[in-house]
Amino acid sequence: MNNMEYYKVFYHVARAGSLTVASKELNISQPAVSQSIKQLEMSLGTKLFTRASKGVRMTGEGELLYHYVAKGYEQIKLGEQKLEQMLNMELGEIHIGASDMTLQFYLLPYLEQFHEKYPHIKVVVSNAPTPETLDNLSDNKIDFGVVSTPFDSKSGLETVKVREIEDVFVAGRKFIQYKNRMLDLQELQKMPIIFLEGATSTRSYMDSFLRKNHVVIQPEFELATSDMIVQFALRNLGVGCVIRDFAKEYLEDGRLFELRFNMIIPKRHFCVVTNSRNPLSAAARHMLELLY
Repeated sequence: MNNMEYYKVFYHVARAGSLTVASKELNISQPAVSQSIKQLEMSLGTKLFTRASKGVRMTGEGELLYHYVAKGYEQIKLGEQKLEQMLNMELGEIHIGASDMTLQFYLLPYLEQFHEKYPHIKVVVSNAPTPETLDNLSDNKIDFGVVSTPFDSKSGLETVKVREIEDVFVAGRKFIQYKNRMLDLQELQKMPIIFLEGATSTRSYMDSFLRKNHVVIQPEFELATSDMIVQFALRNLGVGCVIRDFAKEYLEDGRLFELRFNMIIPKRHFCVVTNSRNPLSAAARHMLELLY
């Protein structure tokens, strides 16, 4: 036995006041309990117990030692219990980074499934644009991120594509002259355009795509969310650029229509990104199993 085992035996004997009871709790023989106590006393150079009418009682030195050993041993047992709960998905916490777009159109139903299956796991979602999410992942502030392409991957980050997305330009009745026409991208320069603000993967992607096709847009409005872009388009304030999911309901009921171009806008992806340098908790691993 090592010293930790001796202290374990000491704790049980001191708490029970009996070698016999301690041997039953530890599932070892009474002579093994006695020998452990003797070895600990020899190591410390003092008596820890004296015989009593029923069992044993601690000496003054034993009481002093027990005051400290009990705290440490009980914290160790509590730690083991909490770890077991965590591994059994009865306890734990996941930190996820996601944009409004990835949360609404990909992550949300999986979070619902996960919560139904593991109701005791706390899930914290940090809502931020893709660049900030990747920074948080690199800094170990989140377990994983759900982001949209394109993005500049950082060292150590691993990416899995999980869903295809499509950028579209949508408009309301004020722009009906453009409906069912095949347009040149250059015609966008004549229209009042509604874009997302600058620090998003969506805005960066569209700016880059248009520049490659010699189109430079000076937006009429730059908004914080795609939901607001759709609302502005519904009120005929301009032609909005969003992923199709945001406008789907209004495209289907005819309140908005999609502009058609003779140049295809390449599709993008939602991706789950993890940091190979940061080991994942059991809870985070189970969440990723749902996503993949």
